[in-house]
Amino acid sequence: MKEIKAVILNAGDAAWIFEEHALRLARVMNLEISSSPSDYNYLLAWESSAPPAGKSFVPFQAIQLASDKRHLAEVFAKHQVATPKTYLLDSEEDVKRLIQNETQSQWVLKWPTGCGAAGHRLQDLEMPIPHHWPGPYVLQKFIRLEVPEVYRVYCVAGETFGWNARRFPSGTKTSPFVAHAQGARYEEESDIPSEAEFQARQALTCTNLIDSFGCADLMKDEKGNWLVLEVNTDGVYNHVDRDISIGNIANEIDERIARAFHAWSRPLLIR
Repeated sequence: MKEIKAVILNAGDAAWIFEEHALRLARVMNLEISSSPSDYNYLLAWESSAPPAGKSFVPFQAIQLASDKRHLAEVFAKHQVATPKTYLLDSEEDVKRLIQNETQSQWVLKWPTGCGAAGHRLQDLEMPIPHHWPGPYVLQKFIRLEVPEVYRVYCVAGETFGWNARRFPSGTKTSPFVAHAQGARYEEESDIPSEAEFQARQALTCTNLIDSFGCADLMKDEKGNWLVLEVNTDGVYNHVDRDISIGNIANEIDERIARAFHAWSRPLLIR
């Protein structure tokens, strides 16, 4: 009987973007990198809007969902995930009307498919929205903190781990958006608060990432409530940052993925 194969799928013109990440995972997972889908895939680069043949460890639809903040806003609202107040608005006039009606708040206009806070901006009443900005517009309440910080927790095969925070190093330039790409750095935290873990798991569950691999970014509001900002995963549009200079989290992520991937595929392999 034909052997059923498992591979790291890295295909198409965008494969070079994931090349280093694919090599890293190939070593840890003991899988070959392939430009063609196999029976069981750890999906990285893929250019079609249709899913590849075979099975994907991280579901293709979950990868698409995590890549677009418009879809995340809809799903989080439907499943009552706690987030900063967020609106999806169809026109620039709707954006202006909301800002005018809720002057007690500041607002962020989020670039819907950006990562690392790329494209996000604080939006005020007088700022025109560029014509190329994809709609509907994602307008989210901006929560200003004395010390800007965002927290992250990872999840592989239903288990959460690696609770940490991103902050700007003392004495460096800060940004309203606390992203690694904006200069923030990861800092180790103690045990994850139960409410933060609950909200993170809610977000990962409703985006169908809880049983494969994903991470959730959270923050606390002025009252100390835990709010989910977004979820992320590996594949097609981005991959979860492994440039983490605390403990062994980066290696632990990959080792957990390797164990979970093989446990997922091995019972199904027919030799």
